[in-house]
Amino acid sequence: MASRVILITGCSKGLGLSMVRSFVSLGHTVVGCARKTTAISSIQKEFGSRHFFTTVDVADASAVETWAGQVIPKHGAPDLLLNNAAVIHPNGPFWQVPAERFNQVIDVNVKGLANVLRAFLPAMVKAKKGVIVNFSSGWGRSTSPEVSGYCASKYAVEGLTASLAQELPAGMAAVALNPGIINTEMLQDCFGKESASLYPSAQQWAVSAVPFLLKLGPKDNGKPLTVPGIPTD
Repeated sequence: MASRVILITGCSKGLGLSMVRSFVSLGHTVVGCARKTTAISSIQKEFGSRHFFTTVDVADASAVETWAGQVIPKHGAPDLLLNNAAVIHPNGPFWQVPAERFNQVIDVNVKGLANVLRAFLPAMVKAKKGVIVNFSSGWGRSTSPEVSGYCASKYAVEGLTASLAQELPAGMAAVALNPGIINTEMLQDCFGKESASLYPSAQQWAVSAVPFLLKLGPKDNGKPLTVPGIPTD
């Protein structure tokens, strides 16, 4: 398989870091961002200068534009863009979720995703190639109590992606991906560590997810997909 340029947001831990390690091990060039400078510095040191990792808050549109201005001249348009960055608010009834926490979820999960698309899509559309994977959730296709803001954000991801897919030129694809239920810090926050431990780790998830992601192409445009072999309930 030819080497590709893979762009991953939220790459410093969990699913993001597991994807970085898997794609690098397969010989692909990985570009990534996360909000914590210390974590990014560690990742850059681990993987070397062929890859490019930097501190970016995807909710900051100007920071994302600056990042794209660094990435595209050196690496070109991404072949696979993985909008993975996301946050969640503490469990609780909607009316008890602090406004600032609810707003952060929307700012990162929806507006941040849109910022990344605006910054990188023009180069991808010009090249008429590339696959965009916007990470959704089972909570983007169903609901549970006490996670209203997260559900709202992931339903927005589903709708945005379905509409975007209708706008792309032939040869490209945009898909909303339910990664399944994985034992990450986010799941531990929602379910508790004991319950979360019943599900696959991020590393185990990547064994199934990365080959699946690499096979996506124009045939998948607009499809709501789920990583095979991973629990969804």
